[in-house]
Amino acid sequence: MEFNKTVGIGVSGGIAAYKTADLVSRLAKAGADVHVIMTRNATRFVTPLTFRTLSGNPVLVDSFEENNRWKVQHIGVAEEIDVLVICPATANIIGKMAHGLADDLLSTVVLATRAPILVVPAMNTNMYANRIVQDNLQRLREYGFHVLEPEEGELACGAKGKGRLPDIEGIYHKIMSLLNPRLDFAGKTVLVTSGPTREAIDPVRFISNRSTGKMGHALARAALARGAKVILVSGPTDLPVPLGVEYVPVTSAEEMYRRVRDYYRDCDVVIGAAAVADYRPRQFSQQKLKKGDSDLVIELTRNPDILAELGKDKGNRILVGFAAETQDLIANAVDKMHKKNLDLLVANDVTLEGAGFGTDTNIVTIISRQGDTTPLPGMAKSDLANVILDRISELF
Repeated sequence: MEFNKTVGIGVSGGIAAYKTADLVSRLAKAGADVHVIMTRNATRFVTPLTFRTLSGNPVLVDSFEENNRWKVQHIGVAEEIDVLVICPATANIIGKMAHGLADDLLSTVVLATRAPILVVPAMNTNMYANRIVQDNLQRLREYGFHVLEPEEGELACGAKGKGRLPDIEGIYHKIMSLLNPRLDFAGKTVLVTSGPTREAIDPVRFISNRSTGKMGHALARAALARGAKVILVSGPTDLPVPLGVEYVPVTSAEEMYRRVRDYYRDCDVVIGAAAVADYRPRQFSQQKLKKGDSDLVIELTRNPDILAELGKDKGNRILVGFAAETQDLIANAVDKMHKKNLDLLVANDVTLEGAGFGTDTNIVTIISRQGDTTPLPGMAKSDLANVILDRISELF
């Protein structure tokens, strides 16, 4: 999705500064006019030349450096940007912003701009948990700053805990929502199922599929950005939880069905993007099955068809399904739509390059209840998520 906006990226002195290069590159490729403002300490981690090359603009570091673009540099850039993103935001810059200090170019621009400010903290887990830092972040929220929570994991310093820079994809979409707020889903509750399910054979083995959850998570992020309350019921994935959603982790198809049922009454839209296993072992072995001399035979039984069961009690809800096929794409998809009582079905041939499981892109055809088919070109799953939401919005 392209846009024509001016984005200020403030880079402070943390090891996560190198990840910001990816963010700058993505924004510039999308058509944004990106201006990077670095603290002196940030230049010790990443050179200004890197950001200049990626953004196509001079990098701003010195408050007193002459700049032909603006009469007064910090005022000029502050007035021109449509959003200011502090990424990474160290404890130091957070403290300065919270108390109105302006002793360098970045902190001065923070005070001078009227644009929305997005703060993306990244630091050692003990520093992040420090009450002073937490109080400063709360103060920023009260002032109207937008704050993205860091992720948990192993940090560069070797510690484990909360403090990792959030996923660049999530930061990018948060910026997009600040620049181009679309609130057509405001007041709606959207439930998205995502990822695979795992059907246990014994304590160490299970039956599953190749789904990674990328499409479902992209839908959850997009719906959240468009004003929805989002419930994400997800099977096991390695993806970060989208910030701001109500996250419900599950493992098996039966567990997913139960949890979806728990929330179904209050939902306006249900999008079944999960790759739910059709079958599960009829019996679960409490002990690990040992290898024998003969073949192992596992008897399977049907799992509940989640969307089909929801379709029996549809009411005024909008139900959207996905069909991953390898042959007879449209015929199989239309049959599935009518059997499950769906409003829309997103069908894709998983044998095509750039489509299906594990990729960042997808190639789909959207089919309506009336039988209209809309084939779409290959696109990023994040962009496809908004196309799907556009079609859902038309049904409200």
